[in-house]
Amino acid sequence: MQHVFEYAVIRVMPKVEREEFINVGVILYCSKQKFLQVLFNLDEIKLHTFSAGLDIPELQEHLKSFERICMAAQHSDAIGKLDQASRFRWLTATRSTVLQTSKVHPGLCVNADETLSKLFQELVL
Repeated sequence: MQHVFEYAVIRVMPKVEREEFINVGVILYCSKQKFLQVLFNLDEIKLHTFSAGLDIPELQEHLKSFERICMAAQHSDAIGKLDQASRFRWLTATRSTVLQTSKVHPGLCVNADETLSKLFQELVL
């Protein structure tokens, strides 16, 4: 049986005013499967070529906070205590920072974990 899912691409946009970005991750939410996860990969060589001044450890830490919030981990503060849908909406809200998400896109899937892996392969790697 197929279920509706929503996803957004996580992007690094070092100079927000230029609107140039590199895809570094995908976040996927499927209510019926009670699934909210993120996958990311920071290709340091690619990112430094794109923008030499990027603080990779800081980006890594921000992306780890996405993971903690998705898992409702103990160290994710108040946001991690929200329900899955609210956490997804918070993570994918429009912001003007170096780390941003695309618009949210819907789809249908049988297995949310497999769909996340497929999207990650297609859109990030």
